[in-house]
Amino acid sequence: MNAYPLSFNNTQNAFAYKSNRELKKAGFLFSTMRHHWLVKLGTVVTPWAINIGLPLKGLIRNTIFDQFVGGETLEETAAVASKLEKYDVKVILDYGVEGKEGEENFDRSCEEFIRVIRYANTQKSIPLISIKVTGFARLGLLEKLDKAADSKDGYSGNVHTEILNDTEKEEWDRVAARMGKIMSTAAEGLVSVLVDAEESWIQDPVDALTMQAMEKYNQQRAVVYNTIQLYRSDRLQFLKDSYEEALKKNYLPAVKLVRGAYMEKERKRATELHYPSPIQPDKESCDNDYNAALQFCINNIDRIAVVIASHNESSNLYASQWINAANIAHNHPHIHFSQLFGMSDNITFNLARSGYTVSKYLPFGPIKDVIPYLMRRAQENSSVSGQTGRELSLIKKEIGRRKA
Repeated sequence: MNAYPLSFNNTQNAFAYKSNRELKKAGFLFSTMRHHWLVKLGTVVTPWAINIGLPLKGLIRNTIFDQFVGGETLEETAAVASKLEKYDVKVILDYGVEGKEGEENFDRSCEEFIRVIRYANTQKSIPLISIKVTGFARLGLLEKLDKAADSKDGYSGNVHTEILNDTEKEEWDRVAARMGKIMSTAAEGLVSVLVDAEESWIQDPVDALTMQAMEKYNQQRAVVYNTIQLYRSDRLQFLKDSYEEALKKNYLPAVKLVRGAYMEKERKRATELHYPSPIQPDKESCDNDYNAALQFCINNIDRIAVVIASHNESSNLYASQWINAANIAHNHPHIHFSQLFGMSDNITFNLARSGYTVSKYLPFGPIKDVIPYLMRRAQENSSVSGQTGRELSLIKKEIGRRKA
């Protein structure tokens, strides 16, 4: 166990990988994001300007892209991964292209995921990659399957294809085949795959597909991870049910714990379609369930693998305290911390310094294609309570320390 004391206020560790110029640049970007009106304007104008061909790519690349994305190509991420590796921080690669439907695009995304896995398998600092099932499955198909699951058992890993017509069944078979190709490629090497969560109205078939892959590939190690969004009020129970299901079928369950990404969209849809919102009633309930999920995983760590994907300092601190209290090694193979590239360096680098396994989630892709991801980061940093202010205060503290 590493005896180095853990403190998320240690800015010397947090920003050791940044030069003075890079630190000032990050400070400028986060100070800009404090202006809500500017972020709101930017998230509307930027996608439009890029689509009609206005020459904004250089500006975007040197500001928000540089802060939150690893590069336009897989090969460009190598420089970032190499830099992080010097500080014992690993990388979770994410092909950041979103929202392109059609069988040709689905096949292309599948092949890109496989290419990323094969690349990651040659890099010891890239143990994980991230995928989205919506990258290779049609939204309408997932929604139809989710409706079928609503009246049945959503935890068993069954996909209820009886409601599909013959064409749709063939389409679903292609989705399952793509999932199989991705996971078998990961299983052949030393790479693991995080399956991202989706909106609640398409999540059930994603869960089922992922659990089926877990049963097949998580026999010897955690190859497949499901993502659990604890801002949903039913997900703590889902975690426990998934765990019991895995014990029954004798495979290793693996989960990535997040708070969630679709809250406003979820609440709006629930109101419009007159059904109870699946979202927690308040932040405290979300925090309580997240921490309870953490504790459940740590208490059962020999029989479950977990990626603690959080920017919440308290949750990360609780996790480290529970790990220490249970006398679990900081580098236990079933425990992995993660934060987004460009955010919460004070958490990432201080966890790494204390001997924990920790990664930066690193998206890559052409600027035009990662714009949706970048716009979410901008919105998130302008709306998450205290996030931008916390980032700025830490950057200013480190700039002051370096000047002293």
